[in-house]
Amino acid sequence: MSSDNTTIVMYSTTWCPDCRRAKRFFDEHGITYRWIDIDKDRSAAQQVMRMNGGMRRVPTIIFSDGSVLVEPSNGELAQKIGVS
Repeated sequence: MSSDNTTIVMYSTTWCPDCRRAKRFFDEHGITYRWIDIDKDRSAAQQVMRMNGGMRRVPTIIFSDGSVLVEPSNGELAQKIGVS
């Protein structure tokens, strides 16, 4: 399964274990996504904080349907993208 790399946007950091896990999940399932490091992109960090009540919670993942998952488990990601 694959999607356009602009369809899924993952706000993340390089040091976050949940971010690395979500990235690995997408990579293992052939899901393309746009990865944005909020430690290097100030406006992205501000966007994450707006979406999460002032908190820098990552990964914050936005899907093409406008839905958002914050710190999702692999099960939640699998359900969202329709893989098992």
